[in-house]
Amino acid sequence: MDALQRRMNQDDMVQYKLFLIQADSSASQQTEERLKHLTEEISAKVAPLLVQYIWQHQSFSLRYHPEKGGVPAHIGGSTQFGDNVEDEWFIVYLLQQITEAFPELAARVEDNDGEFLLIEAADYLPKWLNPDTSENRVFLHRGELHILPCPSKSTSVGFSHDVVPSVAQALTLLSSHPEACQASPKIRSALKKRLKGFPEKIQRNLHRAHCFIPAGIATILALRPDLLAPAVSAFYLRDPVDLQVCRNFQTFPPKTRVLTLVTFTRCLYAQLQQQHFVPDRRSGFSLPPPSHPYYKAHELGMKLAHGFEILCSKCRLPSSEPDAPVSCNPQWKGFLESLKRNGYFRGELEGSALYKELLRSAEIFFNQSVASKSSSLSRGEEVLQLLQSNPFNLEELKKLESQLPQEDSDSWLDLTAQDLELLLEERGSRRADVGSESSGPTKQKQRVGDAAERRKETEDNKEEEEAGYSLVAVSQGMKNFLSAMSSHEGAELPWSSVTQPFSFDPDSVANALDKLLGSKGEELDSDDLDDDDDFDDEDDEEEAEETEGDSSDQMRGTETLDSLKNYMDQMDQELMSTNVGQSFSQTNYNKTSSGDDSSHSAATDGPPREDGGVEETEEEIQPLDIDVNLVANLLESLSSQAGLAGPASNLLQSLGLHLPPNSDPS
Repeated sequence: MDALQRRMNQDDMVQYKLFLIQADSSASQQTEERLKHLTEEISAKVAPLLVQYIWQHQSFSLRYHPEKGGVPAHIGGSTQFGDNVEDEWFIVYLLQQITEAFPELAARVEDNDGEFLLIEAADYLPKWLNPDTSENRVFLHRGELHILPCPSKSTSVGFSHDVVPSVAQALTLLSSHPEACQASPKIRSALKKRLKGFPEKIQRNLHRAHCFIPAGIATILALRPDLLAPAVSAFYLRDPVDLQVCRNFQTFPPKTRVLTLVTFTRCLYAQLQQQHFVPDRRSGFSLPPPSHPYYKAHELGMKLAHGFEILCSKCRLPSSEPDAPVSCNPQWKGFLESLKRNGYFRGELEGSALYKELLRSAEIFFNQSVASKSSSLSRGEEVLQLLQSNPFNLEELKKLESQLPQEDSDSWLDLTAQDLELLLEERGSRRADVGSESSGPTKQKQRVGDAAERRKETEDNKEEEEAGYSLVAVSQGMKNFLSAMSSHEGAELPWSSVTQPFSFDPDSVANALDKLLGSKGEELDSDDLDDDDDFDDEDDEEEAEETEGDSSDQMRGTETLDSLKNYMDQMDQELMSTNVGQSFSQTNYNKTSSGDDSSHSAATDGPPREDGGVEETEEEIQPLDIDVNLVANLLESLSSQAGLAGPASNLLQSLGLHLPPNSDPS
């Protein structure tokens, strides 16, 4: 049933559950109270990280779930991360921090791919672990990845690979044998390497840009920065029906535009920036020429205004009553107390400027993650309600234009070929790094230093490296490939030195077969002995037939070679009258051995004619330079690929040969 539910999970959605590893099923009331209390404590614990985070589609949230269908009572939720996969891994980081801060909890996390944590460490998983045997076996506990093991010769702890444990059984084993259930160091290192950079990565993934937007949008984003994501999504997924409401901006008129600083995530900024869009003439949005210093700000603001207008057009107008303050929510008081216990306000006095700023961020997070779950308002209705309850002063907003901080550079959007190769190299080297990774910081510093030294050597010695590519190796590698003998499984790689070549001893194989069949250990019965004389005559006849067959095979082989040679001679004569030979590079012995009569005569020797001469056509046949033709054709094929993948590049990569990119502008 769980496997069926996993297949039915929505794409781009991650589900997470937090269980008490020592829950008392008989005291369900105490378990519920404990889990609800933990929900408040966890929200206060992760609030400093979440108040500064902008989600792509849905935010991280936890709520109590009672026991159902064999799944114990737990707290959990689901988040649709859309196009920003970093949201999913940020949730994994949050679960890691939560289980480390609350050791009585164990977390499970899945998406539509199933146990995606194991995919990151696929190279180091035990052989028995696969998607069919991993159900209810993977947990995050005490900040580390745990995999329930299979019983082995060394220990009887675990469940057999053909047994699917229930969640309750898995939690019992996890609480009683936490060390035995801990994943191997390589698997844990692979997961830590994927989560490396959090929480600092939160700020690195933000992008601040200047935008000319209507004053109403600037006011809304100052109160609720998280409403930027649904507006960008509305513009990004627009259709012709949506654009009809943008012919006449009724909610956000363009005449109220002001210059302000908008904080995006890099994913949202890329979605908005990379789309080419021309506004309707009737909309009132006119763009300056591309040479204008604020052209990009006008373009971004125009697209963002269209997104908010489309978002609000899909909902009804809210009531005229102002929005109730957050203090009226009965959950706010307990949440605020949890923030104070966890040191969220950093010891600031109540009423100070920093205290008010932290309190405002906490209110935004509470409205986004807690209060919004119990509210039936859509995002567009929230925008309209905020716009109605927070009137703006256009003159004051225009005065702030001169005090805006500098925007961030968007050079990260331009990915060069060298940057792409570096990213692929780092991704490919992750496996080797994890395999040799040590828990001590010395090796980590050494790897960082080695990487920096390699990058420096690459920049300083670029010309020397390009000159070091040997075309002789290309030719020799192709010859080795063509002359290699492969098995029935297909072409093998004779140049690979990763594994030892397969070899076997024929005598050992024969002895093993004899032992398997029992021919040497068994004694012949009387019937077998009586039949020996009959077989002697048959053996003599077979030997005579084999002798005759060998002589006939030799005669047929000679005839085959002669016919093949005649066929090749006829084909050469036919190709003499075509231009096929001009496409190949030939070895001209006349040029290389000018003045050498012996070489010249050797090049013109041919079958004698009846009058004692030599056929003239044979003088025109020059031997081909196989190596030059091979390398020239490969280079021409590489050049036509324009740096993309193709037959020539794939073949050379398999041969272990890496040619530099074509730097010739011609």
